[in-house]
Amino acid sequence: MSRYTITVTGTVTGHGRSDREAIIGYDPPLRTYFLQAFPHEETDEPALWLGTHDQAFEMLDDLHHAAMALGYDFMPLPSDVATKLANDKAATRDRP
Repeated sequence: MSRYTITVTGTVTGHGRSDREAIIGYDPPLRTYFLQAFPHEETDEPALWLGTHDQAFEMLDDLHHAAMALGYDFMPLPSDVATKLANDKAATRDRP
């Protein structure tokens, strides 16, 4: 599973905020991109956690649209992270 640190912004509470330690990656067993951001202070569970089931987000655009629908954004991705994510998915293409 790949994991890269990015910044996610959100306006869910009506106030702008950002998480500079958010995680985006690709999960080969689930065949999905995932995003985790805004950990809870006590439980450490992320307030935003997308990509938790099989083939939830097969394309980064799908993940981005889902985040935006919830009031979050992570675009534009740094070009090196976008390339690594595409390569991570491509490397698992022939896996069962």
